[in-house]
Amino acid sequence: MAVPSKTSVEVETKSKIREYLDIVLPECFIPELGESKSGKVRDIYFAGKNVVMVTNDRVSAFDFILPNLIPFKGQVLCGISEWAFQETKDIVPNALIENVDSSVVVQKKMTNLNVEFIVRGYLWGSMAAAYEKGDRTFCGLKVPDGLNRFQKFDEPLFTPTTKAEVGHDENMTYAEVEKLIGKDMAKKAKDVAMKLYARGAELMRKRGLILIDTKYEFGLDEHGVLHVIDEVNTPDSSRMCTVEEWETKYPKIAAEMKTGKHKDVSALMKAKPELKLKEFSKQYVRDALLEMGFDPAKDNKAPKLSDEQVVECAYRYIHIYEMVTGKQFEFPPKMSPSKRIILNLQRAGMLVGGFVIIAAGSDSDMPHLETLKKELAKFKIPSQIRICSAHKQPGRLEQLIQAYNKSVEPIMLVGCAGGTDALSGTASYSATFPVVSCPPDGMNSTCLTNPPGSSNAFIVKPANVGKFAAQFFASHCPKVAAELEANIQEKIRKLEQADESLAKRARLAESFAESTPAKSGA
Repeated sequence: MAVPSKTSVEVETKSKIREYLDIVLPECFIPELGESKSGKVRDIYFAGKNVVMVTNDRVSAFDFILPNLIPFKGQVLCGISEWAFQETKDIVPNALIENVDSSVVVQKKMTNLNVEFIVRGYLWGSMAAAYEKGDRTFCGLKVPDGLNRFQKFDEPLFTPTTKAEVGHDENMTYAEVEKLIGKDMAKKAKDVAMKLYARGAELMRKRGLILIDTKYEFGLDEHGVLHVIDEVNTPDSSRMCTVEEWETKYPKIAAEMKTGKHKDVSALMKAKPELKLKEFSKQYVRDALLEMGFDPAKDNKAPKLSDEQVVECAYRYIHIYEMVTGKQFEFPPKMSPSKRIILNLQRAGMLVGGFVIIAAGSDSDMPHLETLKKELAKFKIPSQIRICSAHKQPGRLEQLIQAYNKSVEPIMLVGCAGGTDALSGTASYSATFPVVSCPPDGMNSTCLTNPPGSSNAFIVKPANVGKFAAQFFASHCPKVAAELEANIQEKIRKLEQADESLAKRARLAESFAESTPAKSGA
């Protein structure tokens, strides 16, 4: 049997990718998991005993989030990290607990050291650009003259940076790392980072790859034990290329530079673009943007990639996953990734799959709000109390509604406003989810007279709100459906018991009447 050529496999894979261009995961807001921290490519939840990280299909370049989503990007990053954690656990423990979905990682909570531990094996990327401009000191390290872009260092360099929440990371010296996290921890983390890089480079070379550079993040558990966290040796945290690519092209680059005809390798690339090394990293996206005329220093947003560019990017992610792990990439079912994530979190027992926001204009009616929460809990429905006045904080209320509109799980809002009910009417006007009024002052007629466009329901009793919510969520949430069925059966059982009790009393009364002789008249 003939072995498929690389070209035919690439064509077939890219054809398959085109079928998934619209089956992608943007931000993934799951209110039930608590408050989230949204990074460039992740939604991270800290509310439970563990950290839940949902890796989406967004891609960033030059600190800009692109309008496009790249199919399977999140799946690839999670898959490579899981493999890398397994292959390096003898060097340092990792925070991974399990991957409950191809795009969801559950890790132990750690105290982040807030340093990007970067190891570079080659003069590449931003460092190469700075070197060509004349810089020779990086993170306190002196780099010799006479090096070329893409050249391998005699020994890997440790070039840490800050971990910026917004904007660019800034280079750090080793002394600055020591000052931030202490000398002992700085030495230990640096040593571990160098060992992780050496292991990664060794494993990848066996697969025909070069690990050019990469970054690691570390955290401490409750006992102060160092763990590697986040992702490891992925194409988003690293640069890679094939051994064949580097060994074929770099000698030609070095030979050209010896002629003295070119100012630097960047100038050579312009003259002979065929010598540019093909990377497996986000560099493809950066180059595509620059070729489209994007200027990160002047433009305020990144342009949209073409479908062909998206397919090429997704293919590179898939190809590098297969090369790094040695596993064949498995295309997921053709369903909404967010729906798949909810189903898998439900199967893992981490999610009910429905959520209620109990919104009130003030905390003065807290007993009523707590009663609603208890009634919802009877049906296993998670809920959260939020205080936001439609009169005093209209902007804040609108902001909350817009945030909850992004929920990937079904939700409901219960408005609890006494006096004039503007809360439920205002919320239901903008919400893409149902809103129910359950005022603390009972039969409040203002709940029934909200203006056109408002669509709130009106339920007076908290217990009935619980039952109504259970009926709404039952088709999405097996736990709720089971509680609802049990509730219905319990009500029926009590009615049948009551009926049987009455029938029994009737039969006893009839039997008593029959056994009692009638009194004769005088």
